[in-house]
Amino acid sequence: MSDDHTDVQTARRDQAIHEVQEFFTERAADWDSRFPDDGPAYAAAVADMGLRPGGAVLDAGCGTGRALPALREAVGPSGTVVGLDVTPAMLAAAVRAGRDGSGRLLLGDVGRLPLRDGALDGVFGAGLVSHLGQPAEGLRELARVVRPGGRLALFHPVGRAALAARHGRPVTDDDLRAEPRLRPLLAASGWRMISYEDVDARFLVLADRED
Repeated sequence: MSDDHTDVQTARRDQAIHEVQEFFTERAADWDSRFPDDGPAYAAAVADMGLRPGGAVLDAGCGTGRALPALREAVGPSGTVVGLDVTPAMLAAAVRAGRDGSGRLLLGDVGRLPLRDGALDGVFGAGLVSHLGQPAEGLRELARVVRPGGRLALFHPVGRAALAARHGRPVTDDDLRAEPRLRPLLAASGWRMISYEDVDARFLVLADRED
């Protein structure tokens, strides 16, 4: 790979990170108050991951940490819970909400995780894929840090059609979360999709790390 190509890739990644930070910094202070009823949906999605006590799990793009208490409950006091987000303001909101008591919070980019190969049993990502500047790269990096057979959950508390309606636009097949696009993307990134659910009440995709 040429230096010029690497420089272009780095510039694109940095620009995508900047855009995500800008978007969420403006919304961090009132994020939880805008969506006060999502807690049970997060807990149900975490339960569907099938995590075991003593396991290690990452909340990738954890935002204000709404999944962290459920993840802690799933792996128990002997387990490891890490919440990682690229936006400092969102992590600060997680601390204000007291969710840092459920796991260790890290500032970082999903595309360059400060974790060793195979360190995790699972990854939870709420609203993650649509905010990855380079989705394939990010999913491959998540696969790197998860053991073979480990579980990935891609979640949103409402489905694609409901989310599109919330923003006043139609749902389209070119959405990266549409099954015909997401399944091959996961497969090419080290994951095997085992279930796909896209209903008004939630979006939840479960995938296992390939051997």
